[in-house]
Amino acid sequence: MKYTIYIFVIAILFGGCASTQEQEYNKPAVYWYNKMIKQITTYQMDEADDTYTSLESEHRNSPLIPSALLIIANAHMEDEEYIMANYYFDLYLKRYSIKKNADYIRFLKIKSKFLSFENQYRDQQLLDTTLKDIDKFVKEYPNSEYIYLVYGIQSKLRMTQTLFDDAIARLYHRIDKPKAQKFYEQKTKNNWKDIKHIQDIKVPWYRAIFE
Repeated sequence: MKYTIYIFVIAILFGGCASTQEQEYNKPAVYWYNKMIKQITTYQMDEADDTYTSLESEHRNSPLIPSALLIIANAHMEDEEYIMANYYFDLYLKRYSIKKNADYIRFLKIKSKFLSFENQYRDQQLLDTTLKDIDKFVKEYPNSEYIYLVYGIQSKLRMTQTLFDDAIARLYHRIDKPKAQKFYEQKTKNNWKDIKHIQDIKVPWYRAIFE
């Protein structure tokens, strides 16, 4: 009797899962699109990622895909999940880079990277790549309506780079390495004319110990 009950329960569970899975396949694009938006509005971001995957895999050429990419990318950025946001921005640029709003997407990607920048002395790779992205943006989209927003981000990052190079120069001064000190002092001047105008970043004492 016990074995019969176990088999009956398992059959119900698998039957329920199968029926659920069957309902979630071969749906129209608008079904996946609306479901994704509903999941985003209820902060179910992992589920929204899965739903976007279903939309993209079942309706790869749907006109809803570009809009869905922007919605889910911005949702991740608002949720401070910048890696996922940039992942979707990259997908958009890969598929729709010739669209008129390509500069807008590249601006959003720069903004996402900028917002993810947390530690002055630890995120140097992120700092360098973001500045390179900005240089590329300025070169390719000099007349973009977002150019001055990008310039604003660039100024803040260059000030951060200046403080970092100045810290390295002072370190080489303490350990008596004049050539290295001079090199980084010159980098500091190249980044910003007068470092005195830059206010140092304030960090909690327990973090400053390690920086």
